[in-house]
Amino acid sequence: MCTACGCGTSTIEGHKHESADHVPAHGHHHQINDDGHGQEHQHDHDHDHHLFGDHDHHHIENGSVHYGRGIAGVHVPGMSQERIIQVERDILSKNDAYAVENRRHFERNGILALNFVSSPGSGKTSLLVRTIYDLKDRLAISVIEGDQQTSNDAARIRETGARAIQINTGKGCHLDAHMVGHAAEDLAPESGSALFIENVGNLVCPAAFDLGEAHKVVVLSVTEGEDKPLKYPDMFAAADLMILNKADLLPHLDFNVGLCIANALRVNPRLQTLTVSARTGEGMEAFYAWLEASAASRAARSKEA
Repeated sequence: MCTACGCGTSTIEGHKHESADHVPAHGHHHQINDDGHGQEHQHDHDHDHHLFGDHDHHHIENGSVHYGRGIAGVHVPGMSQERIIQVERDILSKNDAYAVENRRHFERNGILALNFVSSPGSGKTSLLVRTIYDLKDRLAISVIEGDQQTSNDAARIRETGARAIQINTGKGCHLDAHMVGHAAEDLAPESGSALFIENVGNLVCPAAFDLGEAHKVVVLSVTEGEDKPLKYPDMFAAADLMILNKADLLPHLDFNVGLCIANALRVNPRLQTLTVSARTGEGMEAFYAWLEASAASRAARSKEA
């Protein structure tokens, strides 16, 4: 888990870092610097394992080996469960402080910020491109693109006429609130608009990092399997909306939409779900209605504040 390994360095395309004492207008301070069932048992594993230190994994009677049953929920070689928890708390507390600043800025300016998360290839960018084209006369949209390398997705977004900025995370597997604060400052989304933050393709690490968004939106394609919400529960538990994309492929697949949604609701009973095709437009109007209602509500609250 990246909160333990500490990844998070990034480069922002076209961005120059400010000095350590620079505080931007929006108040964001920039610093330099399956689950198996059944009985389980825990081993000390003194036999033939001394080279690898303590073992904090659990064996389950179905034959699985589970490294997430410790108090930290994760295993890191050479680190105790207590130390992992402390490292995670330190990293996330710093991130959360930036997220608070981002959220305050977005709310004050009536900007609806959405954190789009998924595994690679779910169709996030295609969904955003269609949304921008279809809503260009109804809602102002800008995009922060997150990938380890290249600016391909930002270029696709700019072809629609929308403003976009690319964040390359290098070896990092997620965006964090500090990166998003920098990018939002450069983009300067207008009041009453929607800001899409397309996170790095990854159903694990982005679940832990608050970016200051109003909602996490998890995009799952019908080519990925109905059990994804059960395999990656943290992401679906953190999301407010699941968009099941590539519905046009359903006639060619053995994919049970009802089972997928049921699995997602087992993880998160409050999760809203939509089934769409970014290619054909099927179901997209329902997403647009949700988006426009959310943007209008955010803008109205900012005027009342």
